[in-house]
Amino acid sequence: MTPIKPRRLGPGSHIRIVSPASNITPEQTEDGIKWLENEGYQVTLGENVYTKFHYLAGTDEQRAGDFMAAIDDPSVDAIMCSRGGYGCARLMPMLDFDKIAASRKAICGFSDVTTLHLAQQKRGAVSLHAPMLITLSVEREPWVMESLSNCLKGENPIPETAKKGETLVGGSAEGVVEGGCLCLLTDSFHTDYEIDWSGKIVVIEDVDENPHRIDAMFTNLVNNGYLAGAAGIVIGEMTGTDERSDEKIGRWPWREIIADRIAPLGIPAIVNFPFGHMKTMLSLPLGVRARLDADSGTLTYLEPHMADA
Repeated sequence: MTPIKPRRLGPGSHIRIVSPASNITPEQTEDGIKWLENEGYQVTLGENVYTKFHYLAGTDEQRAGDFMAAIDDPSVDAIMCSRGGYGCARLMPMLDFDKIAASRKAICGFSDVTTLHLAQQKRGAVSLHAPMLITLSVEREPWVMESLSNCLKGENPIPETAKKGETLVGGSAEGVVEGGCLCLLTDSFHTDYEIDWSGKIVVIEDVDENPHRIDAMFTNLVNNGYLAGAAGIVIGEMTGTDERSDEKIGRWPWREIIADRIAPLGIPAIVNFPFGHMKTMLSLPLGVRARLDADSGTLTYLEPHMADA
């Protein structure tokens, strides 16, 4: 399948900010908006970006309405989510993903936004596992910002200065990059956006999960055969997991859990690759081909993730 690539951004491109999951405050978006504007982009906000409804950024109808309004607005070139948290899955029946894919507008975000990425992947559309506005409220390494800048412009998203992963299982593999936040990947089971990793380079990360939950979710992926068919596996960081160990049932570092679950598959795999909820994060296009060199801990994209027109 030829991927549906979003149009690359340039000076004056219009980025609409939406909040499809949890709520955010203006103070948490100021730095991100300033950075985007300094990059030369026009930035506008969806009507309900700062709306609060319990742990959501407005009702489901409000959040879905903002997202589709950005898709329907011909002046909008890309959509950046303000933050993750929770709520994207509640929008799935209300979003027209065929129209979203056909719009060829870059969808940028991670964490709970993984659900939206999965729906795009199902349609062969490229989207961006990349920082959101709340992510940009914290100072980052220069290469983190270089990665995001390049990713939005359709250029190589992995700078030479970026950290490399560590070998878990040696070897190399090529395939389309897919994946995201682990708990959202397992939440996709038995939906119409369920994961299909046959021949893919799978990228996985998560945050604030107990070690036994990381074990349970990876065990599920192993037991149901999803990982066995993958071409390669890229593990980011299970951020905050070791700190959440439950002393009542004992400790097991998450990196050891990953090795226990993945190494027996014999698939080229790396761990500690810099993406996800960690402070030093790469922006990774999803839906285009890349090469994983597990011996050197690198991921190299083999084709552009955006198109000129």
